[in-house]
Amino acid sequence: MTVEVFRAQSEQDREELFRFRYDVYVQEMGRYRRTADHRGQRLVEPEDANSILYGAREDGQAVGTSRLTLGTDGFSPRQIDQYGLGPFMAEVPARLMAVGERLMVAPHLRGWAVASQLRELAREDVEAGGVQLVFGNCEPHLLSMNLSAGGRTYAEHNINSEEAGYLIPLMFLDGDTDGLAAAIGSLDGDGRPCLPRSIEAALARGDTVRSASVMAPGEYWAHVETALERLEEQELHAFAGLDPAERKECVSRSNIIECAPGDRLLKEGGSSQNLFLVLEGTLEVRHRGRLMNVLGPGDVFGEMAFLLELPRQSDVYAATPGVRILSLSDGTLRKLMAEEPTLAAKLLLNISRMLCGRLIKANAAAGVGI
Repeated sequence: MTVEVFRAQSEQDREELFRFRYDVYVQEMGRYRRTADHRGQRLVEPEDANSILYGAREDGQAVGTSRLTLGTDGFSPRQIDQYGLGPFMAEVPARLMAVGERLMVAPHLRGWAVASQLRELAREDVEAGGVQLVFGNCEPHLLSMNLSAGGRTYAEHNINSEEAGYLIPLMFLDGDTDGLAAAIGSLDGDGRPCLPRSIEAALARGDTVRSASVMAPGEYWAHVETALERLEEQELHAFAGLDPAERKECVSRSNIIECAPGDRLLKEGGSSQNLFLVLEGTLEVRHRGRLMNVLGPGDVFGEMAFLLELPRQSDVYAATPGVRILSLSDGTLRKLMAEEPTLAAKLLLNISRMLCGRLIKANAAAGVGI
């Protein structure tokens, strides 16, 4: 496999990437249908006019793309609103900030190095421009990867967009906090470099996401174990019958995400295949707007896409305040199936029993026997 990464220099390059975006975001994922150019099969956005576009080609065909908007070139109203940039822009010079987004790779190359190659190309422009702070986002199933790459969650609320889906805002520091403070030029009462309030608050915030990728293993496991203890009163849940060591194995590279009412966690037609376990709160499962099921603590969702390797079949919304879910990496679970088949069999048996219970309830509600 030979993949070439490049900066889009010509109009032909840009058009190639707009068509690739359309193939992935619109046709594969069912997103941006309202804004896409369906006649030309292109996905073009206002931010493209003043951003650097990156691409990847394999055998002359586009297989990846991303975009970097430098603060010196100006952020769009959508970017300012979606990433909550207002407080940062009031305290940090625009030349020190950037927004990186629309990173996408063709299905057959996901999990390979193409995404990293695109990031490295963008990083060259970040360093050349003296940028210290890069904002971005990711879907829940990519959270561990982005946190491992240095991203930090910072927002009070995650992004819940009808067009883009459910995204978690991230902030990347190009260097350490001392370098950032020096570059900004903000001083404390003693005349020493210090971070502006907006950045201090962002770095201190992290209650909406807890991750095995950034927390000490013991600390994260203690948090997960406390959450799972609340499920023990139930006769059946995903980890029923598993000892602590087995549970730890299952939750490696997992994340706990807190959601707000109305957040759409899964989008019908979505391509991600990770599983979710409800820890707290109530969620609604809807198919084409029709309420199909209500989920509570101990329930699993996303299992059909994982087991059948199909697109998501329903939308799932947080219905109450304080919803907390455990996002389980599909890659970790598939590795578990290959390397720890006995443990995987226990987990999958629990999930199968839960599916059967759900089917029995649905049939009973419809007056159908089994």
